[in-house]
Amino acid sequence: MPFVLDTSAVLAILFREPGQDVVRSALHEGAMLSAVNFAEAITRLVRDGMAADRAAAAITALPIGLRDLDAQLATDAGALFDQTRPFGLSLGDRACLALARQESVPALTGDRVWVQVAPLLGVEVRLIR
Repeated sequence: MPFVLDTSAVLAILFREPGQDVVRSALHEGAMLSAVNFAEAITRLVRDGMAADRAAAAITALPIGLRDLDAQLATDAGALFDQTRPFGLSLGDRACLALARQESVPALTGDRVWVQVAPLLGVEVRLIR
């Protein structure tokens, strides 16, 4: 079964954090990443001192299908704002959840609050740690 990865899942692999084993298993089953989460991951790596082109290369070296933020996914992510506002979810969080809902696959994250929000959105969430 394929998965949609949150930024925290991608970073767990790149930084060799707890939960990376769960994410690596997901990569073998098929994984996708929204362009918004790709940008978030690059932002984090650049913030930590990595050159942007090197950051992009590190992420694209992983066997992850990159999904564009087209008009429908952008609309879906924006529409989740009201439901997720009490939980403080970012645009990247909402883009990931919207993509998981659109593809009818689980989202992988290290963010525990997603477990509370998932039933409201009709999305399966699996924690990596």
